[in-house]
Amino acid sequence: CISAIKQPTGTMVRTTAVLAAAAVVGTASAFTGSTRVFHRQSSVSRSSLRMGGAGGYSTTLAGKTDRVASLKERLETAEMVFVCPAGGLTVAETQELRGSLPEGSTVSVVKNKLMARALEGTAYDCANDLTKGPNMWFFIEDDIGGTIKAFNSFTKDFDKKETHGLIGGAMEGTLYDAAGVKAIGALPSKDELIARIAGGINAVPTKLARVVKAPNSKLARAIKLATE
Repeated sequence: CISAIKQPTGTMVRTTAVLAAAAVVGTASAFTGSTRVFHRQSSVSRSSLRMGGAGGYSTTLAGKTDRVASLKERLETAEMVFVCPAGGLTVAETQELRGSLPEGSTVSVVKNKLMARALEGTAYDCANDLTKGPNMWFFIEDDIGGTIKAFNSFTKDFDKKETHGLIGGAMEGTLYDAAGVKAIGALPSKDELIARIAGGINAVPTKLARVVKAPNSKLARAIKLATE
């Protein structure tokens, strides 16, 4: 039977090739689909999508004005400010730093232009020299020694002395370098002063009692004469 089959002519070969190609295309279409796919256009324009940052309120004129006003309020109530380099801190480290500060002390990363405007006309005008580079600003309302000690402890515990050392600070119209801020930080903290005052007050009755009971003291003789 096989030998009885005639060999295909040239025309038949070409026709067979065309049919085979069509079969391949049809098979591919079964997998890829011959129907055109139309993608729905997003209802939100990419140009109008705002994710904060450059398009946020803080970069508008009103936002900058509010920021400067807020900084001026913090400067008015601050007893001292000092700065250290910003950047390179994780979220957890930043939260740890903020949480370690005494009550009434805050820290913020402020752009130099905004900080320079906020310093104008305040007692911290001299701190304008510190508005160079990305810095973190510390505003201390009450406990100066405690705040600087907390900052020093943070840089030590988190190995940040080399990258986030003190740059300088200002207090009562005077600009201090890093050494000056460290010297101020060596002063007793608010809690230490309270403890010393409390200890002194508690010691007064004891000292007075000793003086009164001393037989040869002038106060003891005066009390005796007054009693008589």
